[in-house]
Amino acid sequence: MRYLSRPSALKKRNLRYKLIPSFLIISLSSILVFLIFLFVVFAWYAKDLPSPSKLSSRKSYSTIFLDRHGQVLYEMYQEKNQIPVSLADVPDHLRNATIAIEDKNFYQHSGISELGMIRAIINTFLGRGLQGGSTITQQLIKNVLLTPERSLSRKIKEIILAYEVERRYTKDEILMMYLNESPYGGTFWGVASASKGYFGKEVKNLTLLESAILAGLPQAPSVYSPFVGKNDVWKQRTKDVLRRMREDGHITKQEEDRALQELKNYRFASSPKITIYAPHFVFYVKEIIEKEYGSALINQGAKIKTTLDLSVQRLAEKIVKEEITKLKKFNVTNGAVIVLDSKTGEILAMVGSYDFNDEKYGKFNAALGLRQPGSTVKPITYAVAFEKGFTPATVLMDVKTEFSTGSPSDQPYTPVNYDQKFRGPVQVRFALGNSINVPAVKMLAIIGLKDFMQKAYEMGLTQFDPNSQNLKRFGLSLTLGGGETTLLDLTRSFSVFADGGQKKEISSILEITDFSGKTIFKLVKTRKKQVISPEVAFLISHILSDNNARLEVFGPNSYLNISGKVVAVKTGTTDDKRDNWAIGYTKAITVGVWVGNNDNSKMDPRIASGATGASPIFHKLMKELLKKYPDGIMNKPEKIKAVEIDAFLGGLPKVGFPTRIEYFIEGTEPKDISPYYKKLKISKNTGRLANEIEIKNRNYEEREFIVITENDPISMDGRNRWQEGIDSWAREQEDSRFRPPTETSDHASEEIIVSIKNPQDRMTLSSNNLEIRAKITSVTRIKNILIKINDQEIKSINQDTDEIRELISLPDGLYVLKVVATNEKEKTGQSTVRFGINRLWEEKESTPTSQPQ
Repeated sequence: MRYLSRPSALKKRNLRYKLIPSFLIISLSSILVFLIFLFVVFAWYAKDLPSPSKLSSRKSYSTIFLDRHGQVLYEMYQEKNQIPVSLADVPDHLRNATIAIEDKNFYQHSGISELGMIRAIINTFLGRGLQGGSTITQQLIKNVLLTPERSLSRKIKEIILAYEVERRYTKDEILMMYLNESPYGGTFWGVASASKGYFGKEVKNLTLLESAILAGLPQAPSVYSPFVGKNDVWKQRTKDVLRRMREDGHITKQEEDRALQELKNYRFASSPKITIYAPHFVFYVKEIIEKEYGSALINQGAKIKTTLDLSVQRLAEKIVKEEITKLKKFNVTNGAVIVLDSKTGEILAMVGSYDFNDEKYGKFNAALGLRQPGSTVKPITYAVAFEKGFTPATVLMDVKTEFSTGSPSDQPYTPVNYDQKFRGPVQVRFALGNSINVPAVKMLAIIGLKDFMQKAYEMGLTQFDPNSQNLKRFGLSLTLGGGETTLLDLTRSFSVFADGGQKKEISSILEITDFSGKTIFKLVKTRKKQVISPEVAFLISHILSDNNARLEVFGPNSYLNISGKVVAVKTGTTDDKRDNWAIGYTKAITVGVWVGNNDNSKMDPRIASGATGASPIFHKLMKELLKKYPDGIMNKPEKIKAVEIDAFLGGLPKVGFPTRIEYFIEGTEPKDISPYYKKLKISKNTGRLANEIEIKNRNYEEREFIVITENDPISMDGRNRWQEGIDSWAREQEDSRFRPPTETSDHASEEIIVSIKNPQDRMTLSSNNLEIRAKITSVTRIKNILIKINDQEIKSINQDTDEIRELISLPDGLYVLKVVATNEKEKTGQSTVRFGINRLWEEKESTPTSQPQ
């Protein structure tokens, strides 16, 4: 332990006492400087602030949605329905519900939530944007006094105004203004008009449940509205309000339970008819704006020029309504359409249902609903395959196949085709064109699930994110539509093929100006990202636009074929007939169509891709659109080469087989005939595979067979289930070429043939070191091999071998080499050669040297 002397301790204590005042002075100075800085900042922003008195004398403007050509789609609030109400007429349940869900400390704070503001500042510095911290007072200010921009400066103005509003008005007056000024969906502005519109009653007569419903709306009225919001989202929002009321002590658990029970079967007053064009699109755009800029921009008035083409929209709505009406007998109650500009990703039309005003199906936007895409995702599977070196001429066997790792916990998967048929060898062009399932599943197994999901995600299918959870959840059925996506995302992914492999962000807004004419947003040039190569995009597009490629399943005159026009298209139908799709494109436009039922119930089994359902809608719409937009797919890239190939097995042309022209990415074109053509040596005696004796004796004939083999990439137990399926299919074929003999002939199986390869007969060697090489041919196992020089045994080999190599040294002289082999059936064979070392055997009266040395 260290001890300080008394003088040293006193000196150290005095130093500490001297530092304390200095520290206090520095701290107080820092605080003072910070407060002065805050005062200057607040004073700077306060000089241009609107007067809080405007809260009680606000002037509002309509928000107008326009199509790309300036035609009015919807003018919000032009007939604004606002009925002022005094706080005395507002029931306690509504007051408590509003405070519970929006600002539980409303009566305690002085205008702002300090914790909320700290959270907002932290989020700002962390790059998460300004979020959180809004009290009822601040929401009132945002909706009435400030612009919708999301910035630190606006947040500072909001704080200053919040303190000023709290100073000028009582809490009850602020709450009353909030209830009178908040949007509750559609033209309902304030709780009084909302009470009349939703429930057909005065606000003072609202029940607990009705109060909870209304209290949940102002935060996002277009989302939570029972009339125009997302399907049943308002119910969850109401449950949240009731839960918060119970947690804050405004209601009991029994009151909450009674309200929840009433909520299950609650019915509103009849939904108002809204004068609006492209309603699902308008509310889609409105929601985007509210997420980006807040509801204040919509509430204060703005002009929103969208990407929509009203003429295209009306055409799509008309065709959808006509066709869905025809499909009612097939238990099809709804349909949706998306039309995109292939080059820019701009939405030209969005039909969310066949009739927006239909009480049961109309309000839900089916274009944004998650559904199983069926076979429409197959092009992505083959796009990945083309990136990995496969080609449209690659052959896959369409046979009944079990897909399994062989693990006891693995449930085997055996897909079937749409028409319950199996076609044997199929080239990729026709597998994709005819939408054949088994080859698609095989290709997914070959390329890998993760690579497929990654590509789908990159192309815009956001639900296919290859995270660990999705990789566990999805299997090989994903290429047949086992996942979920939206019509908008699916259409967007096909626009990648249309635009040479380039992905665009979906655009719905061209320009936004506020009520004063200030530009809030203007769409700049669309940013693109190359997610697949132009060559791959071309191959997929060419296959999907090739009517011959889909001829076998769809026939020559299906709804996928638009006479005289080049259009790429892919259909999809889920196995259980819950979803039916048609997605197609030209280089100018991409069109997506879905039909089904909002409740996910099954359609009639007679619904068939290319014949009924989505395909007729696609055909009629695309046919009309091509009067305005050009047809055709992207131009052929330079690295795409046309090659004449064997039309059957995809290699170079083979004599006696038909040929066709196929496109290949440079470097992937075939270099030889297909390896599946095999010439086999067949025994003339037995018709089986010739054995080695028969081949040696040329007792065979060569015949051509078709021998197709596939490896099973997912098997982990040694079984090749893919080959098992191929072999089973081959045994059922009438064409004998698919059934080569597999057993070896047993003719002359006891014979042995010995062939001495070195030295050769009558050969003269210049070296005394000699390697004896001989080939032994026998169907039966070899028992013994003897090597003799001049009848003297020099080596005995007691093992089964078909070849010998022995090194020996011999002096100059003449020799006779004999190799004698015996098999297990005691049959022998032998071969003899004569040779000389530095002596010619041809010398007169040549005789072997008596003894090898």
